[in-house]
Order: sequence, then structure tokens, then C-alpha cells
Amino acid sequence: MPNWKNSADILRLMVKAFGPGLAGLVACFLVSNHAMAENIKIGMTKLTAASPFYIAQEKGYFTAEGLTAELVFIDTAQTIAVAVVGGDLDFGGAGPSAAFFNMGGRGGLRIIAGQTHEMPGFPSIAYIVSNQAYAGGLKTLKDFAGHSVAVTQIGSTYDYAIGLLAEKYHFDINGIRFLALQTQPNIVSALAGGQADGAALAGTLARPLDQRGDAKIIGWAGEATPYQASQVYTTAKIADGKHDMVERFLRAYRHATRTFHDAFIGQDERRKDGPTAPEMLAIISKYNGLSVDQVKEIIPYIDAEGRLDEKNVTHQIKWFTSRNMIKGAIDANEMIDKRYAVALP
Repeated sequence: MPNWKNSADILRLMVKAFGPGLAGLVACFLVSNHAMAENIKIGMTKLTAASPFYIAQEKGYFTAEGLTAELVFIDTAQTIAVAVVGGDLDFGGAGPSAAFFNMGGRGGLRIIAGQTHEMPGFPSIAYIVSNQAYAGGLKTLKDFAGHSVAVTQIGSTYDYAIGLLAEKYHFDINGIRFLALQTQPNIVSALAGGQADGAALAGTLARPLDQRGDAKIIGWAGEATPYQASQVYTTAKIADGKHDMVERFLRAYRHATRTFHDAFIGQDERRKDGPTAPEMLAIISKYNGLSVDQVKEIIPYIDAEGRLDEKNVTHQIKWFTSRNMIKGAIDANEMIDKRYAVALP
């Protein structure tokens, strides 16, 4: 039975019965020992990786937990981490970066859930090359050696994706010339204009670039280099001091990851669109600014329970440290808050 003294329980039932609109109105009048709806800010990039946040917002899952969520779109993972540490955001959902681990490893951030995983059959992050580089011989993933690669900032999640290629195909990553172009639209322009030979780029941007004939996708991270591509985090201060709020946020988030999983992933964990896929595609399309058909081609893999690949997080830290992008020793077990995060088997 629900605890009728808890507004979150009441709101969850009202959203189920009447939808998020009415529940949101009623939330304004509910008073409990958790007070009125609590405002939170969540930082994310405008990519399909953030789909659980879009779904939780549109389906009223945040409202049902007594939370009023503001979705804040930021272009780079590093900037999201800085904004969370600085207190401008309460939560972040983004890929691994050196800045994230440097701040988190100094006690600033705590990982509380997994987000997207690069997995076979889910074209999320593309390895893409310019037409000029392709014509010059950069036609397979092992051919990245010795070329220029566009990234947002040095130490970004896309550096790590290229690093995984170097590990797999045994080429010297020091031969790669990384071009820090600050924003993903700048990477798109550099590829289309031939100023960069290649990049690891979100499918949200890579697919249209390839379809227009402005560049060529030559592989996908999910097929070549599976890894934990993004995670959800907050500050140590919030994790320690606002346990109830974090738990409510995670209930809404995991409700959304289950909704996403049920819509796009079958029981064998392979891509299989279910009856709710059209509704979810419409929600994701609304926030990404892409057509439903474009979104359908770049659905990422998201675990139903938002679980975290802890082993890969450890590898990420080791890789950034080996590139001298992380200063000092950082223990993944200290960054992963196991009061909240659930590990993949």
C-alpha cells in the first residue's frame, strides 16, 4: 500500500490514473513532510543518449516523484561536468572525459547510474571520415593511424573512443593529430570541408552528414569498441546531503530507462521495436530536432535498470591517466556511489 503521507506516492498514482498534466496541477497544492515539488536542473547534450530524461519529463515521471525538472542542453560533456561541480546543475548525464574524472576524483562528483552503452546493433557513436580522407585511403577503422581527428576538447569522450580503436588495432595514438574544435557543429563543418580527416561523432549528427554525402561513416563504436558511453552523476554534496531527492530522481530516471528499453529492446537485448516505440520516437524527435525516421536509425542501447559498467569506468580512468590527462591516482570505487549505482553483472 502507498504511504499517503508522502506526496511522491500520491503523485505517482495520479500520473498513472490521470496523466502528467493533471498530476502537475495537483502537485501545486500538495503539502507533505517533503514540502512542495522540488526544483532540479539536469545537464545533457541534445542527443539520443539523453532519451531517458526526455521520457521522464514528457511522461510525468519526475512530477510523480515530487520533482520539477529543468532540462538544460549543453554542447560538451566537459562543460556539463563543470556546471554540476559549480552548482549550476544538480545532475549531469554525459560521456566520460578527463575533466569529469579530474573533478570527480578530487571528491567533487559521484556516478549514480549508467546511461548509454555502445553495443552491437545500436548505431549510437559513429566513426566518420571526410570525403577527401576517404579518397586518400582512410577507409577502415585501422586506417585512422596518422590522421587528424576532430574532437570538441582535448580529453573528451571522443578522444577515448579513438583511443579504443588504437588499442584494438594496435596503432600508436601519438600519431593522431587531435583538433580541439570546441563544439560538435564545428566538427561537422570541419569534416564536410575536409579540415579534419575523421572523428568519433554522435549518430545524431553523423547520420545526416553521411546521408547528405558530406562525409562517410566507416564504422560504429557499438560494433568495433563497445563501452559505457555515458553515465549519470551528481555532486558529492548532493549525494550525501539530499539522499531522498537523489532516490526520487533515480526512481523517475529508472522508470524512464525501463520505458525506453521496453520500446526498443527485446528480451534477448537486441533491437526490437515494441508497441510503444512510435510514442517514444515522437518524444525523442521533439527534443533532438530530428525527424522520427532519423531518430529511428540511431537508437542507442540503454539498460532497463540504468545499470553501470563499473569495469569499463575503471578502464576509462586508466586510459585518461595514461595520456597524462588525469593528475594523480583516482579510484573508480571512490567515484561510483554504490548507495545509488547498480552494477552490470
